[in-house]
Amino acid sequence: MSRSLSILLVGEGNFSFSAALCCFPSEMSVTATCLQPQEEALRQEGALNNMQIIKDSGGRVLFEVDSTKLGECASLQGHLFDRVVFNFPHCGRKSGVKKNRQLLQDFFLSCIQVLAEDGEVHVSLCNGQGGTPADQPRRERHNSWQVVAMAAEARLILSDVRPFESDKYQIYKCTGYRSQDKGFHLENAMLHVFTRSVPYSCPQVFKMEEFVEGEKIQYNIPSELSDYISRGFLTSDSVHPVKLVQDFLLERLQEKWSVSMMTETLPLLITAKQLHLGCPDIDHTLFYWIHTCQKELDCEACTSARESEGKGVDGIRSLCSPDVDLEGETAVYMLRPSLRPLMEVAKTSVETEMEKKDLKGIHLDHGVASSLVGVSGLVFQNVPVKHWALPVFHELLFTGVLHKKYEPVKVLEQTLGTLLAPYGVSLVTKQEGLHLVAQPMGLIGKVLTNNTSDVSVTVSLNLDLLAVLMFSFPDWRLLWSHDPRFSQQFAIRPTPGTPFATYSLYPEIFSFDISFWTEMAWEEKKFHGLVREASCGTVEHVKLIDQFSHPDLSQTSYCYRLVYHSHTHALSHTQAIQFHKRLESLLSSCLEVTIR
Repeated sequence: MSRSLSILLVGEGNFSFSAALCCFPSEMSVTATCLQPQEEALRQEGALNNMQIIKDSGGRVLFEVDSTKLGECASLQGHLFDRVVFNFPHCGRKSGVKKNRQLLQDFFLSCIQVLAEDGEVHVSLCNGQGGTPADQPRRERHNSWQVVAMAAEARLILSDVRPFESDKYQIYKCTGYRSQDKGFHLENAMLHVFTRSVPYSCPQVFKMEEFVEGEKIQYNIPSELSDYISRGFLTSDSVHPVKLVQDFLLERLQEKWSVSMMTETLPLLITAKQLHLGCPDIDHTLFYWIHTCQKELDCEACTSARESEGKGVDGIRSLCSPDVDLEGETAVYMLRPSLRPLMEVAKTSVETEMEKKDLKGIHLDHGVASSLVGVSGLVFQNVPVKHWALPVFHELLFTGVLHKKYEPVKVLEQTLGTLLAPYGVSLVTKQEGLHLVAQPMGLIGKVLTNNTSDVSVTVSLNLDLLAVLMFSFPDWRLLWSHDPRFSQQFAIRPTPGTPFATYSLYPEIFSFDISFWTEMAWEEKKFHGLVREASCGTVEHVKLIDQFSHPDLSQTSYCYRLVYHSHTHALSHTQAIQFHKRLESLLSSCLEVTIR
């Protein structure tokens, strides 16, 4: 305790733990409370002496304070505490796990009313009661107090769990077991530390205006993608993990080649014709098609979208036909699924700068001539909701024509293999080049080659998945966290290979099914987009588990199973149900289904 802390202790029995705290040399302000009236509390052995120790150190002792109604306690009004401590809570006598779960939930909901914004809630439980993997042996979920789930109802996350070190508190005597003057079993007891979760960001339509091939275009980013826009992870002063990974790769590649990164801002929107010319091999089913909204947004598609949803225009809700002529169409737009269509613009810009600096054709020590041009930025792929399917990620793209006689592909393969093998990345030879793969996510990059007199090379890398591997993230969605505890870990620019220390331990997992009838041609991509929007990104997996077409009616029934799981926010059962209900509402209004 390096600074003066205000500490509230609730549910004290004989006040020995509070008195033990007051014996520490650190500065702290202790408020010790118990549920019993003063006369009853004084009957506890040693209580009077412990109360005196607390008062002599400048602390307070309060009686008849209900830990589940702290906001109603007049003596606590106007006070916010850095720590709220509840040691071995129990309903008393032979109460079952359900009553004790309810006690925990009520306490958590109560204590956040007196908890400082950056405060901590400390709850000590006997071994097995908490129901987390830290308990050894671990009880079955139904037989535990489910402390993480109960705390999540108050938007608290488990940030640390460690042994309860009773021997550090010399005068502490545990009492209250089954409402008796007996101690709880302290062997392997665990201290659970909870902190506040950041609030959820509500998805909203993100209005954009860009110049695409010289024409000013107005459009809207789909709601479920709004939280990914304008985050600035790749700016020059950024210390975000994807930027650290990019810097790491650039530094190593520049030992082999001259690598020039473009700094010009490229539009998120591209035309179908640009895509066809730049990378015709990309699967068009992954595109986020966008209807433009010129001037007063009075086009038929915008009006239709606004009327059907009762809100601003959303690009994904008004998809263009996937049967458009990609080669000839110029007025059809999409969010860029890759940076490759924009690479020619990048190369022109960078080569101009290189000519000014006389960097073209540079020769490095190992004899491989020429240079690579690089660009990085967001790309969008309309993928189903799965564990390692990223709808948005940062792509790092290099391209260049390298002299064939120096075997540049072999050098590139050796360089990337040496760089990425320590993080579980393997290089697999394919007909069109090399695939970079890793488990469990699969494909994380490609090296495409075109052999002519020299070798044209294009390297595409998924920086987000590489960051997951290099910093040992349990979930790619953590990269988009707004929690300051996330960014603080990278302020010192840790090197790749430094494991991320999660601040939300053992988050709960909830699984709900949703079934409905539809008379329309089913558009599953729209369904997945609504799942992301309704759940604020907390659904990590969607699986179709049943489909049935009615023999007499023109209706088809679909049943999907959704898995809710969040490493970034407190996700309670109540919150997950609210998200699920919101999904039902969006499905009914946007896709005109009938919920079963």
